[in-house]
Amino acid sequence: MSTEKDAADLAMWGDLAPGPAAPAAAVAVAADVNLDLILDVQVTLSLEVGRARIPIRNLLQLNQGSVVELERMAGEPLDVYVNGTLVAQGEVVVVNERFGVRLTEVVSPSERIKRLR
Repeated sequence: MSTEKDAADLAMWGDLAPGPAAPAAAVAVAADVNLDLILDVQVTLSLEVGRARIPIRNLLQLNQGSVVELERMAGEPLDVYVNGTLVAQGEVVVVNERFGVRLTEVVSPSERIKRLR
């Protein structure tokens, strides 16, 4: 005997009965293909030297030559973020007359996943 609720659930979720299992080789290939799909996705890499909190009054008084004191001490490592998630720390280097960053510590993948939650 089927109720209206059972019919609504079936219409919403469809038949969720398990289908035939895929061979292990097919699953491994599918995982590789899925990873290949995201390898060219661009992400935003940003470096943070430090932060400062100032009142809007002081912000409006800033002009060329003003100095803003940051919370971080000189010589402390920079934070390296990917899409807003801390992934590493490093130090500024110059490579071919351009600034770069040498990574000195990388956040473990498991720790990065914990920080996302």
